[in-house]
Amino acid sequence: MMPRRTLLGLAALCLGAAAVFALVRTDSPLSRFRAGEPFRIGYAVEPPYAFLLADGTVTGEAPEIALRIARQIGIPTIEWRQMEFGELLDALEARQIDVIAAGMFVTPERQRRALFSLPTIHVRPGLLVARGNPKDIASYHQVAERNDLRVAVLSDAVEEQIMRRLGVPEIRLLRVPDALSGRRVVETGLADALLLSEPTVRWMARTEQLGHTDMLVALTDSSDIYGATAFAFHLDAGSVREAWNAALRLYLGSPDHRALLAGLGLSNERPPDPDSPR
Repeated sequence: MMPRRTLLGLAALCLGAAAVFALVRTDSPLSRFRAGEPFRIGYAVEPPYAFLLADGTVTGEAPEIALRIARQIGIPTIEWRQMEFGELLDALEARQIDVIAAGMFVTPERQRRALFSLPTIHVRPGLLVARGNPKDIASYHQVAERNDLRVAVLSDAVEEQIMRRLGVPEIRLLRVPDALSGRRVVETGLADALLLSEPTVRWMARTEQLGHTDMLVALTDSSDIYGATAFAFHLDAGSVREAWNAALRLYLGSPDHRALLAGLGLSNERPPDPDSPR
């Protein structure tokens, strides 16, 4: 039988460990957000992923899901931070925002800088070209192979990374801050095409924002690298990402999720299987 002093010492040790564990849990990012610390959501305007209504309300596929998931995991206070797409990951790393809700694609390069949630939708590549497609552009691979083409891409977007992987030189790339700026450089002839995801170009067509350009769904083959959108968290925000994924797994494919996609013109996009590995 253990001496009473030893038992008391072990009890004190256990109580101390429990106190430390409780302190860590209380001081975790998720606990602070649940206690009312503002949860700062960074986004960039690119419909239908994220955009503003006439009254200034932030909406779109990513913000709407973010609001629902934040509510589900007990986060009461949301702050929206609008910035250019190329600034989002830097802002996340600098702790100026707590999550990115902007239809950001998961890539190996970005996974070195952020923790990504389960994907929300898988999308295909799209193109904006001059009216009538005078350069007869049909695919990203064709754009890369033809030295007579100059292309516009959103700064730091996955389309820019694809062009780099396909060997397109700097002189043929024109970076723009948003889709409407990209449309203008195509209209003026500064670029022959703007590379965007298919949901973005379909949204522009749906809302009569094509101007003097035409929408194309890029031809694809098995070697094309495109992908899935997801939310991005700081590398040390594992507790937030874990709770977020648990709620997201229940939400994806639900009637509310499918209604949201349909309302944004995304019903043709494929929601991922929430039980499949990321």
